Order: sequence, then structure tokens, then C-alpha cells
Amino acid sequence: MFTTEVIIGLVALVVGTVLGYVVDKIRQGAAHRSGNEIIKQAELDADNLRKSRELEAKEELLKRREELEKSLNETRDELRDHEKRLDKRENQVEDLQNDFRKKESMLEVTQKKLSERSKVVDVRQAELDRLLKEEQEQLYKISSLDKGRATELLLDRLNNELKNETGELILKFQTDLKGQCDKISREMLAMAVQRYASAHTSETTVSTVDIPSDEMKGRIIGREGRNIRAFEKATGVDVIVDDTPGVVVVSAFDNVRRQIAKISLTKLIQDGRIHPTRIEEVVKETEAEMDAHITTLGQEVCQEVGISGLHEKLVFLMGRLHFRTSYSQNVLRHSVEVASLTGLLAEQLGLDGVLAKRCGFLNDIGKAADHEMEGEHPAVGEESLKRDGESEEVVHAAAGHHDDIRVDYIYTVLTAAADACSASRPGARRDTLEKYVRRLEELEALINGFPGVEQTYAVQAGREVRVIVDSGQVNDREAAKMCKEMAEAIEKTLTYPGEVKVTVLRESRVVEFAR
Repeated sequence: MFTTEVIIGLVALVVGTVLGYVVDKIRQGAAHRSGNEIIKQAELDADNLRKSRELEAKEELLKRREELEKSLNETRDELRDHEKRLDKRENQVEDLQNDFRKKESMLEVTQKKLSERSKVVDVRQAELDRLLKEEQEQLYKISSLDKGRATELLLDRLNNELKNETGELILKFQTDLKGQCDKISREMLAMAVQRYASAHTSETTVSTVDIPSDEMKGRIIGREGRNIRAFEKATGVDVIVDDTPGVVVVSAFDNVRRQIAKISLTKLIQDGRIHPTRIEEVVKETEAEMDAHITTLGQEVCQEVGISGLHEKLVFLMGRLHFRTSYSQNVLRHSVEVASLTGLLAEQLGLDGVLAKRCGFLNDIGKAADHEMEGEHPAVGEESLKRDGESEEVVHAAAGHHDDIRVDYIYTVLTAAADACSASRPGARRDTLEKYVRRLEELEALINGFPGVEQTYAVQAGREVRVIVDSGQVNDREAAKMCKEMAEAIEKTLTYPGEVKVTVLRESRVVEFAR
């Protein structure tokens, strides 16, 4: 029993060993087949990878070849352009060389001609010297004088003549110098008197504008003075920025112009934006506001006097008289006085008081437009009243209240009498300021008569006139000529102290709107 079990065990051991061996062999065979397959697959993958890398390398090579060809083409194009430029420069150099050769040949010809002329001149000079020598020898023989004695006599005669001429020149220069000294003295005295009138004219020709700080003065002046120049050009006034703290002075003989400048400068200071474009905008805006204000003044005074049915242009002109003075008397208030006096006189005589009041009210209306039209204010007023449909009595009263024409209506006599009463009351008028303003108006009217003049401003108390001309009608050369002609016209036509500086301004301006 034991032996059988042993045998069975041994058999089982043998069988197990054999089976293990067989299994190992089977496993080894399977592993060998799997390894071969892996190797083949790896070889296949390696071959595919190699082909892929070769394709990528070929593509990269083609790409680089294209880039190199492109770069090479660009370089070739640049070389061709450079070659063309060189050819062009070479042609230019050849042209310059040809020009130099021509000039050189012309210079040689000129030098040759000059050399020939020089020889001719030398020959003529030698001939002249010979003739002069022969002439001197003949003179010596004729006068029986030697050279030294003749020279001495000639010098004595020349010395006597020079003494006489020197005395005459000294007397002439002394006379001229005395005349110039007298002229300069008169001009200095006249200029001093003109400047000394500041206390009188400051009441009606100067306005002050308050500023928040002295720093504002620099902004008003602007970089290199461009702001103050633009402001003076737009308004026609003189802006004085001095050391006086807290104020800027605006000076002009025209009260309307000065008031526009004062209001405009006040607006600019409050706004803070001060530059040429803004200055022009504010000045235009203020001019429109001033026109409306003048119309309102005219309407109010018409209601005050009781005048109705007056043309709107005449209403505007009457409003302008608020800013006009006659011998320091306000012309608008003077017109109201004349209207009242004329009406009272007419009623006492049993005449039409309303018509008389209208005649007296409109008698000085020409003073509102005489700076824009030629002639004295009676003639200007007559033309304005005729144009705007006033009656013959009113027109005649305006034209004849200074006895310039024959009197045809009693209302003209009443108007003249009322005008004299209003003007002759104590303290009503001063003659000096009226003459001063009249001189400035005549100065502006004279310059406005030149063609191409757009605007004229008399500043610096009449010592300077600034003229703005139309750049389309007047060029730079014509402007220079016109400036000289204006100065000559002032010298011949007007009477004034000192000198008057004429400045002609011409500029071109283009404006477009983006819509």
C-alpha cells in the first residue's frame, strides 16, 4: 500500500515535471513569437518615422529654398533700383559736366575779350598820357611858367575858392540846423500838449476793466503778444497793460467800440479761455448784443419823447447817439432837450408841436453815421432821413439847423434856436474834446476812401492808424505802396500834432465747415 502510494507520487512528480517543462516550452515559443512581432512592428514604425522625418526635412528644405529665392529676388530688385538711381545720377553728373564745359568755354571767351579790351585801354591810356604831356609843355611855353610856379598859383586859387565855399556851406548848414531845431521844438511842444490832455479825455475815451489777479495780464497779452494783438485788431481799440494793479485800460475815441471791447474783455476774463479764435467769437457775440442794446436805447428814448412811426434804422441811429458826445455833451440827451424845446416853442407860436418835436429830435441824427459816410453831419442826416421816408420839414430841419442852406420852413428856425439853447447852457460843452474826436474821425474817413480797405482804427490818441485790407484785392506789394500813399494823403490833407504812424495789415483766412 505504501509502495503504491510512493509510486503514484513519483508518477505524479514525473508527470508534473514533464507538464511544467512542456508549459515552459510552450511559453517560450509564445514569447519568441511575440518578440519577433514586436521587432517587426518596431522596424515598421521606425521605417515610417524615418520616411516622415525625410518628408518633413524635404518640406523644410523647400520652404527655406523659397524664402532664400524670395530674399534673393528682393535683393536683385533693390540692386536694380540702386543701379537705376546710379545711372540717373551719372546722367545728371554728365549734364553738370557739360554745363561746366559750356560755362568754362564762355568764361574763356569772356576772358579773351577782356584781355583784348584791356590791351585797347592800355593803348588809349598811353596815347592820352602822351597828349596830356604835350599839352602841358605847350601851356608852359605859352604862360612862360615852369611846373612849380604853375602848381603854386593853382593851389593858391583853389585855396581861395575853398575858403569861400566853406563859408557858404557853414552858413547854409547853420540855417538848416536852426530850422530843424525850430521844427523839432514845435513838434515836441505840440506832442507834450497833446499828451497832457489825458486828464480831460480820460473821462470819455478810456475805460478800465477789473481783473482778478495780475497773472491775468500775462494771459491777456498771450504768447509773444498774440492775444492782445488779436483783441486790438478785432475791436479797434488800444489795450494798455501796465503796472497798475488789478485793472487793464481800454482806450478808444469811439464810445461804442470802446464799450464793445470792455464787455468782450470782461467776458473773456470770466470765461478764462483767452486765445485768438475765442476772442473773435466773443467780440462778434458782443457786437450783436451791443446792436440789440442800441436798438433798445433808441426805442426807449422815442417813447420818452413821444415820437412814433420812426423807421427801425433811424431808431438804431438814435440809440447810437447815446455813445456820442458833442463838445463833451451827450448827443442823445442833447437831442431830447432840443425836441422838448422845439415842441414848446412851436406850441407857443400855434404850430404843430408834434412835428416840431420830431424835427428837433432828429436834427443831429447825422452824427451817428458821419464816420461811415462822407460829409458833415447835417448833410449825412439829410440823406439818412430822406432815404427812410421822413417828411420835408424834418429833413430840412436836419440839413439847415446850422444855417448851411436857405431856410424854407419855420420848424428849421425853431430847431436851430432850441439847439443853440441846449448847447449854450452853462457847463454843457467843451470845445477841445470835440475837435480831438473830429480829427480822429476825419483820419479814419480819409483812410476808408482807399480801395480795398475793410476796416480802419485810429488809436494811440490819433498818433497811429491801423488799416485792415482785403487780401483778395490787395497783395503784399500793393499793401506797401498803399501804406506810403496813405501817409502822404494824411500829410497833405489833415492837420495834426507830431506824427501819425500808418500800419497796414493783410492776412489770408480760409474757413470750412464739417457737416
